[in-house]
Amino acid sequence: MSRPSAQVSPVAHGANRSFATFRAVSALILREMATRYGRSPGGYAWAVLEPLGGIAVLGFGFSLLVRTPPLGTSFLLFFATGFLPFGMYNNLGSAVGRCINFSRALLFYPAVTWVDAVLARFILGVLTETLVIIIILTGLVLTIDSRIILDVGAIVQSICLAAAVGLGVGLLNCVLFGLFNIWMQIWSILMRPMFLISGVLFLYESMPRALQDILWYNPIMHVTGLMRRGFYSSYEASYVSISYVLLFAGVCGFLGVVLMGRYHRVILNR
Repeated sequence: MSRPSAQVSPVAHGANRSFATFRAVSALILREMATRYGRSPGGYAWAVLEPLGGIAVLGFGFSLLVRTPPLGTSFLLFFATGFLPFGMYNNLGSAVGRCINFSRALLFYPAVTWVDAVLARFILGVLTETLVIIIILTGLVLTIDSRIILDVGAIVQSICLAAAVGLGVGLLNCVLFGLFNIWMQIWSILMRPMFLISGVLFLYESMPRALQDILWYNPIMHVTGLMRRGFYSSYEASYVSISYVLLFAGVCGFLGVVLMGRYHRVILNR
């Protein structure tokens, strides 16, 4: 008489898969931190010092050309409120896009999936970039003018939207980076003018109407507008559309997930 085979309930299987995902993502995050920050002097501190240095150098340079910022009295604070959310989007879009190449050797193990690699880089990136934003902007506010009335809701929305667009674009980049090596160079080139048309150095309202109609479709323009609304109580940023930014991020993310599901094995074997 044959012995009945053991049955695994769907609930137990789902719980095991969730726990396996948690372990894989946690291990990948620790590996990422050790690789990226553990081999350089200062370690994790460079995550803060690098953007701080960029803001100081670029902000000082532009302040020599533009004496009075479009908002407030400090060009450094104005520049930082645009530079940091743009940097969060740019870094996430690039880091998530390169996660397959970074974790390629581990993805041949059944316990690790491409979704784990994406989640690990996204979670670490969001935590790091959020910490950088909090430290730098808090320091600037306390140093320049501690009387600023903050709209915390707008600031949190800006950070969340920057993360959402970074994830959506990053998922799409996973496919494009994996299938077309040249896309990495193209992406790097495209982000240079993107920096100039995302409201880092100017206000949307100061542009001619014909240019406003084009810039509105840049989702990061809405993200920087929200961040500035959070720091300047007199600035309304009425053009901002949260629903448009979420739609843009959702479409990019959906395409990325569908294409990764179709081509992830092809990418791994390239």
